[in-house]
This record gives sequence, C-alpha cells and structure tokens, in this order.
Amino acid sequence: MELLERLKTDFPEFTFREGRKFAFRPPKTIVLGPPEPFSELLTLHEVSHAVLKHKTFKIDVERLKMESDAWEKAKELANTYGVTIDEDLIQNELDTYRDWLHQKSRCPKCGLTRFQTPDGTYHCPKCENFS
Repeated sequence: MELLERLKTDFPEFTFREGRKFAFRPPKTIVLGPPEPFSELLTLHEVSHAVLKHKTFKIDVERLKMESDAWEKAKELANTYGVTIDEDLIQNELDTYRDWLHQKSRCPKCGLTRFQTPDGTYHCPKCENFS
C-alpha cells in the first residue's frame, strides 16, 4: 500500500500494525483492519485520532465529538494524500456512534432520553425525583 508507506514516513512517531479492525490505540498505535474498499479512508481516520491526540472520554457525547473531529481531520488528510472521500461512508460510521449514544441515553424504565452528568451517570428527569 503506497499510502501506508507515505504515512509511515510522514508520521514516524506512530506505530502501524495489522489487526481485526481499524482502530487507534493511544497513545501512538494505529491498527489496520483487513483490506476493504475504503481501507485508505479508514486508515486516515485512525491516523486522525492519533494526530488529534485522542485518548479517552468522560461523558459519552465526547466520544461522538471525537469521532466527528477525526472524520473532519481525515477529510483534510484525504485531500493531502489524494484519497477519495466518501461522505456516505463517513455518515454511516458516525451513525453507529449516534445510534449507540441514543440507545445508552434512553431510560430503561420509561424510554425518555436521559442526561449524563460529568461523573458519567445517566439521569432520567421523569423517573428520578429532582425536588
């Protein structure tokens, strides 16, 4: 993969290794999944996490923000490296996190959307007594 060799040259601080799926393992490991039609764009997405120094998140909405930021950076890198940007792929990938967040925030008792406090705890305005 020509792109991989260029990335290794341009980002010598990162380690690239093969794995079962594309992922970023902080602080400096980029895992490359099996070849697929969008491998180059997925690789740039994981490089973007590394460049942006993403590590962990405290509340779940921060994870969605990190993913969105990484895709924006991946678009910049795609222009630099001549990789085709597929907006449908990007939105489908972001949808997995949107769906995950929606599911986590639903109250299991009443189905209302809960809110998450900075300590990571979800609260339901209907089922919890806030008086």
